[in-house]
Amino acid sequence: MMKIKTCLPNALLSGYFRASLSAFMSASFVLFQTINLAHAQLTVDVTTSAGRQIPIAIVEFRGEANSPQNLTPIITNNLARSGLFRMVPAIVNPLPASPSDVIFADWSSRMTEALLIGDITKLPDGRFEISYRLFDVAKQTQLASGQIVAGVTQFRATAHRISDEIYEKLTGERGVFATKVAYVLKRGQRFELQVADADGFNPQTVLASQEPIGSPKFSPDGTKLAYVTFESRKSNVVVQDLVMGSRKVVANFRGDNYAPSWSPDGRELTIALSRDAVSQIYIISADGGEPRRITASSSIDSGAAFTPDGKTIIFFSDRSGGPQLYSVPVVGGNVKRLTFEGSYNTSPRISPDGKLVAFVSREAGKLRIATLELATGIINVLTDGPRDDSPSFSPNGRTILFESKAGGRGSLGAVSVDGRIKQKLTSQNGDVREPAWGPYVRLTAN
Repeated sequence: MMKIKTCLPNALLSGYFRASLSAFMSASFVLFQTINLAHAQLTVDVTTSAGRQIPIAIVEFRGEANSPQNLTPIITNNLARSGLFRMVPAIVNPLPASPSDVIFADWSSRMTEALLIGDITKLPDGRFEISYRLFDVAKQTQLASGQIVAGVTQFRATAHRISDEIYEKLTGERGVFATKVAYVLKRGQRFELQVADADGFNPQTVLASQEPIGSPKFSPDGTKLAYVTFESRKSNVVVQDLVMGSRKVVANFRGDNYAPSWSPDGRELTIALSRDAVSQIYIISADGGEPRRITASSSIDSGAAFTPDGKTIIFFSDRSGGPQLYSVPVVGGNVKRLTFEGSYNTSPRISPDGKLVAFVSREAGKLRIATLELATGIINVLTDGPRDDSPSFSPNGRTILFESKAGGRGSLGAVSVDGRIKQKLTSQNGDVREPAWGPYVRLTAN
């Protein structure tokens, strides 16, 4: 097991808030994106040491040539960038659309283990019926099938839904292709808070400002974002309704207001405030109001996050010298130190199952993403640096999204929790930073 040491530039020189601001002013973010797709928001390089990949063939859906958007390239690239699948060329004629059309021996001879076929039919009302079937080639059995009625604007979302079902049937884990991500894009002196599909398409600007924006966090139901703005020339915590577009400043106290994180029920936020002296952890209603102080130390406490059961808060503090991770009950009380290796550990994020804490560490002068197993205390360093920051778990807990910066150029990294699948994602649109992966939400197709 690697020993870890960690440090954030400029941190704790004059309070963590300035270090946090420096981090989101200098780190970069990019979304998950398909490989070499036209009009791609991002490009992605995938490297894997995950062992055997599942060989799968995705056949062009019958009727796809006359549909508003091609589904199979989206599905193909979703699965390819996961690092768990090997794509088998699937050029056949005629296009199979039913089990009777499939000659399993042909696919078996191509070393194919899974096969997806489908059909797209235009309905009288202008919508489209999309049917699909997933097969186990060796067993010559059907693993999954479905029919989805979608409007012309729902094809990409439908492709993500199909990708998620394939992923779950073949890996046993829930897919995340239909989820959302939030990030801050810096174009020159302009900051944009954006929400996009998990593959980087359909970016929507939630807020644009000449002042910095940072620390976006999705509410548990995915309908709101909490974030930090400097629109009033000081840091405030804002909650924005993504459906209605309404915004509310929920923390505008004396001093610094920053580092929001949602409670599991979406009713409260942890925030860091320096209104009484140095930065301390508070809990405040998501609607605003008077905050309740959780930590009471003479040290800098910040970066708090709720555990999934809502009973505990994990944060970092320099109360032992250099910053380390700690936990405290939500009602306050006894503070327990969690990390002892290394001299600087910050920015905790907790996995959806509550078993892992992703955090920023330093090894040999490099900022890296690491995980702490809460049950055992084992620490695993997952990335190489040199400046990796702002970890965010995927909703299935398999992947960690993070900021990455090297050679003065920002990009996004993604790494599986076992460290065996790594992605580098880059954008030509500007500096992208502060990633936040959204939760699972109910999907609809019109």
